[in-house]
Amino acid sequence: MAEKTLNVLEIAREQVKHACDKLGADPAVYEILKNPMRTLEVSFPVKMDDGSTKSFTGYRAQHNNACGPFKGGLRFHPNVCMDEVKALSTWMTFKCSVVGIPYGGGKGGMAIDPTEYSQGELERIARGFSRSIAPIIGEKEDIPAPDVNTNGQIMSWMLDEYSQATGSFQPGTFTGKPVDFYGSLARTEATGYGVATMALEAAKKLDINVEEVTIGIQGFGNVGSFAGMYIEEFGAKVVAVEDHTGTIVNPDGIDMKSLMEYNKIHRCIKGFQGAEATEDKLFSMDVDILMPCALENQITSQNAGDIKAKIICEGANGPTTPEADKIIYDRGITLVPDILANSGGVTVSYFEWVQNLGRYNWPFEEVQQKQSVLMKNAFEDIWKLAKDYSVDMRTAAYMMSIKRIADAMKLRGWYTETPVKVEEVKEAVATN
Repeated sequence: MAEKTLNVLEIAREQVKHACDKLGADPAVYEILKNPMRTLEVSFPVKMDDGSTKSFTGYRAQHNNACGPFKGGLRFHPNVCMDEVKALSTWMTFKCSVVGIPYGGGKGGMAIDPTEYSQGELERIARGFSRSIAPIIGEKEDIPAPDVNTNGQIMSWMLDEYSQATGSFQPGTFTGKPVDFYGSLARTEATGYGVATMALEAAKKLDINVEEVTIGIQGFGNVGSFAGMYIEEFGAKVVAVEDHTGTIVNPDGIDMKSLMEYNKIHRCIKGFQGAEATEDKLFSMDVDILMPCALENQITSQNAGDIKAKIICEGANGPTTPEADKIIYDRGITLVPDILANSGGVTVSYFEWVQNLGRYNWPFEEVQQKQSVLMKNAFEDIWKLAKDYSVDMRTAAYMMSIKRIADAMKLRGWYTETPVKVEEVKEAVATN
């Protein structure tokens, strides 16, 4: 049967519905969670370097704030659209809740390729976007952060513009800022460090010796590179890496720090002298752990059957389709889902926000230790829930998150449990 083509919003809704059904949640819970509470589309003019004026469009989706302010990144990528930011904001709600931090999900972005603009144009675009969404964000309302093709410098411009637009300096309105401008130590490394930590926890559960583990990584941006660096520090060997320019392999292990330096200079892995180029597909390679750290919809029903890895640890958001999820689970492969595996970024963003509110900075080691404790505790809870309910870890992660969010929504009075009809009770009694 051909794989059903779903956009990312349909995938997110299907995952939420599946978890709600498994949990036995009240129907009202899914009705509330299937759509963001608010979406905003903005359009604003920017003066270009050649003197012309160009209009730009941006989006912000705020999914659910039952547990706390909205939280989520802003991305600059040609594929950005309203459905994508809606889906990503949905995933952010559950990513926050799965590790127990008091946020709800938000996401935003613009359909642009930042490499097509000068530094000055990019700054004016970022400032225009920040000013346009200023009415709905704030350090107690909605806290954006970097995402695909955005960074600490862009967050700094946005924070400065937000301050000018509102007349109030609130450094906690944006996270992922440079350390020298109210940022947090260990934030840059946080997502990759979390992916490596979760992969190691999964290996322990399967009684796999980390010093004998081989790793394949798809994507070598911030997440993939730091995931590789830390898993190497833990004792594993990264034997294959794939990016947009191809795949490189070294059975003896690819030196991650050297590759990171090469990638920083060349913006790709092609030509790296410490490994050989190959035409082989990364997902079909004989490795112990796969780390998809690129974009969504990479593992599908077409390639899930080729995977030889014992563990998949998702560094990207939504890299596995629902059809592929079923194949992977049926084949006995352990998959650590994105909302847990890559939650390190939002976890340390939360720590940055707490530091901003208190105007106090924590040491690097303290931040990473706090992140490790939160994520390992979440892993243990989800692993146990998955075993108790005989479900995959993604479903268990959603079940854990939905339970926390549903409890908060019920206490707030957003819904009351649907009363059981007398006829249904009589029918149940008669059946028994």
